[in-house]
Amino acid sequence: MTSNSSHRLIGLDPGLRVTGWGIVDAIGTKLVHVANGSVKSQQNAPLATRLLELENGLEEVFDNWQPDFAAVEQTFVNRDGAATLKLGQARAVCLLVPARRDIEVHEYAPNFIKRAVTGSGHAAKEQIAAMIKVLLPQAQPADEHAADALAVAVTLAHAGDLGGRLARAMEVSK
Repeated sequence: MTSNSSHRLIGLDPGLRVTGWGIVDAIGTKLVHVANGSVKSQQNAPLATRLLELENGLEEVFDNWQPDFAAVEQTFVNRDGAATLKLGQARAVCLLVPARRDIEVHEYAPNFIKRAVTGSGHAAKEQIAAMIKVLLPQAQPADEHAADALAVAVTLAHAGDLGGRLARAMEVSK
C-alpha cells in the first residue's frame, strides 16, 4: 500500500445468533476506526429466516458504510457437526453479501487473526480485545463479536494485498 492510499475495510465474525462487523479505514499505514456492531437473528426462528435476517442486516451495513474490501473469519471444525454446519451457513452469508457487490473477500483462520493482532496464534479473547484498544483507541466495540470483527479488519489491513502489488507481481512472473 502506498503512503497516500486509502481503503475502507470491513471485518466479519460470522455467527448464526450474532454476526459481528467492524469497519476501519486504512490510510497508508494508519488505521482509523469507523464503526462496529453486530447483526442478530431470532433464536427460535427457522434456519432460513435466521439466515435472511443476517443477510438483510449485513446488506444494510454495506449500504451504510460502503467498504472497499472485506474479510471473513474462517470456520474451525468442532465436535458438534450440526453447530459447525450452521456456522458455515452463516459464513456463507458473510461471503455472499460482499461478493454480490464485487467486493474482494479475504478469509483468515482464527489463529492467523490472533497472530496478526497480538503476535500469538493462541491468544485469549481478552488479549485480542486489549490489542484492539491499543490499535484502535477510539473504538468502543458494541460486543465481543464486534471486537472480533475489528480484529478481522485489522488482519486484512496488515495481511491483505490491498494495493494489488502481490497480484501484479504474480501476473508478471507467469
